[in-house]
Amino acid sequence: MKLSLSRPIIFFDIEATGLNVATDRIVELCYIKLYPDGTETVKTQRFNPERHISEEASAVNGIHDEDVANCPHFKEHAAELAQTFQGSDLAGFNSNHFDIPLLVEEFIRAGVDYDVTDAKFIDVQGIFHKMEKRDLTAAYKFYCHKDLNDAHTAEADTRATLEVLEAQLDRYDTDLKNSVPFLAEFSRRTRNVDLAGRIVYNDQGVETINFGKYRGRAVADVLQRDPGYFAWIMQGDFTQNTKQTFMRLKLRGV
Repeated sequence: MKLSLSRPIIFFDIEATGLNVATDRIVELCYIKLYPDGTETVKTQRFNPERHISEEASAVNGIHDEDVANCPHFKEHAAELAQTFQGSDLAGFNSNHFDIPLLVEEFIRAGVDYDVTDAKFIDVQGIFHKMEKRDLTAAYKFYCHKDLNDAHTAEADTRATLEVLEAQLDRYDTDLKNSVPFLAEFSRRTRNVDLAGRIVYNDQGVETINFGKYRGRAVADVLQRDPGYFAWIMQGDFTQNTKQTFMRLKLRGV
């Protein structure tokens, strides 16, 4: 079943130097942009991350330092990518926890304004884990009845993710609505305030710390009772998006 769209949606996958959203960099990005009229745009780009690609990452994605040594830096194409992504909903496999936060970090580092406030996020892994609980290779085999060749290359993973979601819509036609807002809500596992999930909304809709010694405490309460906590966040190894979120909440006087 094809997706029912009222505006464009971009399926994308990132290969990176490692798994730390705050410190690692993108080395390859592939996206498939689907439009409501059924047309699509596909593009794959590699970037010189200006740092070493970890051996662990290379073992998974097959990309080594020498493979991207002559590629452009992300910031050289950041404005163009932001224009492509702006105004579109986003989808991927584990994208809510890795690909989207890392992409936003790269835009921030490049000094390019990319606002995801109005975007819906469909995490196909979230649907898969709720319905079957396996990884992308198993999902592709289960839903599409095909082996995933070239797994962990950005384009193969991106195409497989799109095909898996379309197969999920067919298989669970009585449980899933062919609607981006519904799929975004269904695939969401936490109500994140920042993209990395360091702050989440609790059941009462209150911004709450989601890590460390203050896990479960309201941000407003923590900032009021421990003034040094905010400085620690600002100086710590957190994503820029997380720091911006704490700053916004502090200025708002949550």
